[in-house]
Amino acid sequence: MKLFFVSLIFCLSAFSAAFAQPGDLQLAQQYTMNGDLQKANDIYQKLFKQDNENYYSYYVNSLLSLKQFDEAESITKKLLRKYPADYQYQITLGRIYRQQGNVAKADDVYNNLVKNMPADQALITNLATQFYQAENADYAIKIFLQGRKLLKNDRLYTLELLSLYRYKRDKTGLIEEYLNFLPQNPNYLSQAQNTFSTVFENDADYDLLRTELLRRIQKQPEELIYPELLTWQYLQQKQYDQALNQSIALSRRKNDKGAGVYDLAHILAGSGAYDEAIRAYEFIVANGSKEDPFYIPARVEILDVKNQKIVADKYTQADLLSIEQDYLSLLNEFGKNAGTAFAMQRLANLQAFKLHKYADAQKLLEQVIAVPNLRPNTLASCKLDLGDIYLMNNQPWEATLIYSQVEKANAGTPIGQDAQFRNAKLAYYTGDFTWAKGQLDVLKAATSQLIANDALNLSLMITDNTTFDTTGNALKMYARADLWIFKQLPEKALLTLDSIDKKYPGNNLTADILMAKARIYLQQKEYQTVVASLKQIAEAHRFNLWADDAVFMLGDLYENQLNDKNLAKTYYQKIITDYPGSLWINEARKRFRILRGDAPDTSS
Repeated sequence: MKLFFVSLIFCLSAFSAAFAQPGDLQLAQQYTMNGDLQKANDIYQKLFKQDNENYYSYYVNSLLSLKQFDEAESITKKLLRKYPADYQYQITLGRIYRQQGNVAKADDVYNNLVKNMPADQALITNLATQFYQAENADYAIKIFLQGRKLLKNDRLYTLELLSLYRYKRDKTGLIEEYLNFLPQNPNYLSQAQNTFSTVFENDADYDLLRTELLRRIQKQPEELIYPELLTWQYLQQKQYDQALNQSIALSRRKNDKGAGVYDLAHILAGSGAYDEAIRAYEFIVANGSKEDPFYIPARVEILDVKNQKIVADKYTQADLLSIEQDYLSLLNEFGKNAGTAFAMQRLANLQAFKLHKYADAQKLLEQVIAVPNLRPNTLASCKLDLGDIYLMNNQPWEATLIYSQVEKANAGTPIGQDAQFRNAKLAYYTGDFTWAKGQLDVLKAATSQLIANDALNLSLMITDNTTFDTTGNALKMYARADLWIFKQLPEKALLTLDSIDKKYPGNNLTADILMAKARIYLQQKEYQTVVASLKQIAEAHRFNLWADDAVFMLGDLYENQLNDKNLAKTYYQKIITDYPGSLWINEARKRFRILRGDAPDTSS
């Protein structure tokens, strides 16, 4: 019986000790978080003495935080002698030497480990992971490279090495690894491009890539992934002519009917490289036939890019009429059908917004909508444009009817919300502010951030200008001016805007009028006049709803039109410091960092 009680007491003591240790560990960790490192170390030491292996990492890290290097080295060497095949102790020993400042001694330990590493794929991966976790990416890379040699397979560990090179911002290693990997794995091309654009900081980095690509193209002319990546590289450096030349050569080798060139042409046009975009489309037309999938689209896109090029500069009525005639000739040649619907739509927009031929534009879009087998998105887009033309042509009931059709057919989608917003704007233009505000308040939660922000701004403006003036007469006059701006009739818009203060002195629309004028002058590319209006808003109306828009627009103008990067940076910084809740905050922060010369953010 006595023996039974002795045994029972022993078991209970052991049971108690087993449960005490996790409590002790939590207490030690709490001491560490509170900065009581010595108290934490005393507990870790006790736990280590009870169970060397399980509490080694806690204890050795505690010793290193207290700079007790001798004790850390001593316990590590003892466990290394006991478990010579467990590489964690060699890695930790090297870390101890590094923290002591004895880098050469640490490298001896690490190099010995790499030299004597067995040809075991799983073990090599585990070893490299331990080095990475010990914040030693250089030796993690060495482990993987040595592993390739031992296992006689140069394709092993590619994704791991790419991750490490990106972490270290090792551009040469990253280029080499991706260019070895991509020929067998072309689906990773987009990932490679995204990684390069994130890690590369200047033209010198892109020059490294170009040099290596040209070397490989010469050595391995059969590999098509290299010229494809070279085309992308030229685009990044805005060497548009070179990018197009490369794409044309690649298209000929692939015999892809101009598919790659067509995609590139869209990018070139979006980048303002209009001459190169036109040359790209002309290549497709010159080397194709009417049966080819990109032939007719290329014919249409040539006209669209020519239109963009004219409008981007000072243009004359004769320029616009020439483009209109080109569209009409194309439609006469290919007919009005589903294949030319987008040409009809673009011609209608040219006629309505630039030539103010509302009847012609309206008739053309009504013909488009009647075309059978039209894609749903194309049909919805054409209906919205037709609604705009009804509005411009003084047919508001027809406009609201067709907007409502699109909204109902596309409920809850971005295009449906766009239709709802246009309906709200129509009510605003015609002075029905109560109904317009009701719709705008719903749209403040729209999935499109742009629509949500525009809805919020317009709703606030209606509230500000109808609270104390219930007639809303000044706002009605401003809305008429806004409609003239929408119709791209700037003279009538300016005349109306200038009349508001004369007819309704003391109104609350000063900042709104300035912003409206800025939009007009921006269309006319009178940038210095735009700057004057925006500065008035930014300086005299700092708390107005247009203030952050004005500041951001100033930054954009100085960066992209007036070529004053320092002033642009000043205005982007003003968004960050003065308007942290602005819709423009993320874009301003990104542009500010680029102009300041920061390395790209790789946290994502």
